[in-house]
Amino acid sequence: MFKLLTKLDYLLKETIIGLQRGGWMNWAAVSTVTVLLFLYGMSLQTSWQLEKLLNQFGSQLEVSVYLKPDASAQTIERLVATMPEVVDMKTITKEQAWTKLVQELRISDIEGATGELGDNPLVDEIKVKARNSSVVATLATQLAKLPSVDTVQYVDEVVKRVAQLHQGLNRISLTITIILTLTAIAVTTTTIRLIVMARRQEIEIMHLLGATSAWIHLPFMLQGMTFGIVGGAIAWCFILLTQQFLKKLLVNQPEFIQFLTSGLQLTTAQTLLLPLILLSCGAGVGLLGSLFAVRQFQSK
Repeated sequence: MFKLLTKLDYLLKETIIGLQRGGWMNWAAVSTVTVLLFLYGMSLQTSWQLEKLLNQFGSQLEVSVYLKPDASAQTIERLVATMPEVVDMKTITKEQAWTKLVQELRISDIEGATGELGDNPLVDEIKVKARNSSVVATLATQLAKLPSVDTVQYVDEVVKRVAQLHQGLNRISLTITIILTLTAIAVTTTTIRLIVMARRQEIEIMHLLGATSAWIHLPFMLQGMTFGIVGGAIAWCFILLTQQFLKKLLVNQPEFIQFLTSGLQLTTAQTLLLPLILLSCGAGVGLLGSLFAVRQFQSK
């Protein structure tokens, strides 16, 4: 136990000494990782929110099935209920639809209005709720092929636009993330390499005393991981501040705020997972940068 504590004390001291030797280059590495993880965290959060929005559209989007005048809604209901893409359905008879229509038109004499037209001009309608947004188009095609179905209508333009936005954002985020990741690794590598060069004589003495390369390089790896973890923590704080800023900016839009808080609210798992992802990615970027630095030094 004492031996383990001694080793940990050595690693901690060496890591702190290395960070002190880095000077302002430490902040260059941390700030680069911070920018990378802030943009990555914002894009990941937005991607989750858009995905949730797509699922909400899919669960709320209804396909309206209008039957032919002489069709029986009960027969169609049995066929619709067997479809795996359907989670719920509701039948609106032509009498119910006509009553609702004349009420919206503020016609008090329903029987008189019906008599003037000769008959109820409407048809029975079945509102079918899809399992999710990805099956809406397929479901509408299947419903249109059912017997006694006249027309099938559904609004999918919003879903398509959100899906396109989601895909476009993912592509842009991937490109920016790759570029900034390479930049962060390069800056971290340069910083660690300068620290290694500043301690060249100490490292050579440790080699002469029999210290292994892994033991000598471990403090530098910890320094790189420190850059990444600190950058991830700062990026997470910036994301929280950005969220608060947007809420204050939209304080005069209560309906939009309600939509954001209810419709685009991250789940508890996602809220806890996001900072863990940022810290893990930061540690990984810092570790890669430090590994490249010590390998370059070792090869010389």
